[in-house]
Amino acid sequence: MSNSKTALLLVIDAVGLDTLDYLLSKHPGPLNIPNLAALGLGEIVSPEHKAQIGAKTDADSFAARVEQASASADSVVGHREMMGVVDNRTFSLFPDGFPENYIRALELLVGRKTIFNKMAGGMEAIELNALEHETTGHPIVYASKCDPLIQIAMSEAVIPVREQHSIADAAFALAKEMGIPVTRAIARAYRRGPGGEIIRTANRHDAVLPLQGKTLPDILAVRGVWACAVGKTAELVNAGWHERVKLADKAFVSPQFVRGFIHPQGKDTNPLSAQGTYNAVAASKTVYRPNGTFIFSNFVDTDSLYGHTRDAEGALRCLEAADAMLGEIMRSLARGDLLIITADHGMAHRADYGYHNREPLPLLAKVSGGPAPKPANMKTLASAGLLVAEFFNCGKEFSAILKADAAARQTISGGNSL
Repeated sequence: MSNSKTALLLVIDAVGLDTLDYLLSKHPGPLNIPNLAALGLGEIVSPEHKAQIGAKTDADSFAARVEQASASADSVVGHREMMGVVDNRTFSLFPDGFPENYIRALELLVGRKTIFNKMAGGMEAIELNALEHETTGHPIVYASKCDPLIQIAMSEAVIPVREQHSIADAAFALAKEMGIPVTRAIARAYRRGPGGEIIRTANRHDAVLPLQGKTLPDILAVRGVWACAVGKTAELVNAGWHERVKLADKAFVSPQFVRGFIHPQGKDTNPLSAQGTYNAVAASKTVYRPNGTFIFSNFVDTDSLYGHTRDAEGALRCLEAADAMLGEIMRSLARGDLLIITADHGMAHRADYGYHNREPLPLLAKVSGGPAPKPANMKTLASAGLLVAEFFNCGKEFSAILKADAAARQTISGGNSL
């Protein structure tokens, strides 16, 4: 039987507090997010939006506004800060696409020609080039409008998922070798829906910058705490996770989470992460874990599906669905378990695109059936990791890696701030 002590850190992607204020300004009525409201989300948004969220009713929780200590508003950077890596580097965007010598070398390396190589939004790049890709088998290479990364879109019907992942790994290794300042390369897997619509799937793969030092999972492993990453968190923080849970098939989503598929064309992936999180919590109560379990999960649809497309109403509906799924997950937690909810960055809805934004972030936390965790020094996004570390009695070790990391920071010359 497991030690039932479980800590769950859930990231609601790109829902910073400025972002939430903006979304609420576009929505005249109340939101149906009773769980987030009870935890105190309404206490940390702008006062004019508090009534739309609702009152804090959970006395065993606390809510705080925290700042990102790292320099860039990026998913890799945000998730890593939570795990103890504060990064003051900035990285480059590629408005004219990637260098021609890089593209030619990549084609030789993977044995396929590529197409496009321009800066574009994800769906825009796929929709513009899908027919040519599906006819020729040439991957679609494009630069992000807001992230320092290489994206390679491929149909699962044209290039097998395993090969897609290998192509992303090769693209990132080559970028490092050639000194191209990016944080990752992403294989953007997609499929065609019943009506021919393009649906990006959960089979995406992120090849990411290697970590240079210890992270929270490393500290917990020494303490005998099982560390489980759900969804894309294991790829963003490529540390020594004991378990990685990434569901990609809706057949494995149970009825309480099926209702989370709210997109009319079924493009949602949050229910898959919710099911993975629920499964991880269930395992933490039944599988032998000598000193408990830490679960790190991400709900990404508020970023990839509704944030970059500037769909304010869609983002709010997605947040409501996330809250409903959160309620099911919260009911699976036992007395004494720790729950933390935050975001990795914000999303600025500009005229042409949704851009990642460095802004104040929510930090909600509670211990089920017990006193709220001590909110001392809750100033930065790294506070999420500190709460987990203190829960497992290794707060000093976590604080030590933060200090060591800060002392070793280096800035990439010539980079552009995001």
